[in-house]
Amino acid sequence: MAFYDVAEIFSSINGEGILAGQLAVFVRFKGCNLDCSFCDTKWANAPDTISTRMTEYDIYNAVKAAKITNITLTGGEPLLQSNIKNLLELLGNDTSLNIEVETNGSIDLKNFVGLQNPPSFTMDYKLPSSGMEDFMNPDNFSVLSEKDTVKFVVGCLEDMERAKDVIEKYELIKKCHVYLSPVFEGIEPSEIVEYMLKNNLNGVNLQLQMHKLIWDPNARGV
Repeated sequence: MAFYDVAEIFSSINGEGILAGQLAVFVRFKGCNLDCSFCDTKWANAPDTISTRMTEYDIYNAVKAAKITNITLTGGEPLLQSNIKNLLELLGNDTSLNIEVETNGSIDLKNFVGLQNPPSFTMDYKLPSSGMEDFMNPDNFSVLSEKDTVKFVVGCLEDMERAKDVIEKYELIKKCHVYLSPVFEGIEPSEIVEYMLKNNLNGVNLQLQMHKLIWDPNARGV
């Protein structure tokens, strides 16, 4: 039995990705190893953030009680939690659940591909405006499969150029889902669409953070 630092558990809709608009239970873990300029969950990353110590069974029982089948592990950075494999194995044993892990692109995913029923990964690739690109682990691109997603959070046209380079270099369209997400109240989504048209970015998806359009952008637990 292991313990995990859980900042919050809540039910809402998926605001992003291939399951956008579907119900989901979010388990947000405390702590992150990066400090992105645009981070909208910095409160969960601070060392003094109030959290609850939960075992994998506590977490499993909490998500099952919600009677929602999509489960998203997020943060912070969930893969920093000690013994996170124990939790992933427990959740993966329940084939009625669809498990997604949101990860920041710096953690080696090879450690998790051997799981009997591995989750899907939504992996960020941090672009120049984030200030964190140097921490990215491009070896992860070789691990991703068709059920996984790479997300590029775009803050400016320089970021778009870099995202295009990465998508093409690693042939991501052939491997997994690819999403471009504008920094909220930063670059205009229309600028991203214009860039996509100009550069024929077929197979790439533009996404807006749906939860920030429905609720207050600073609201927690949504």
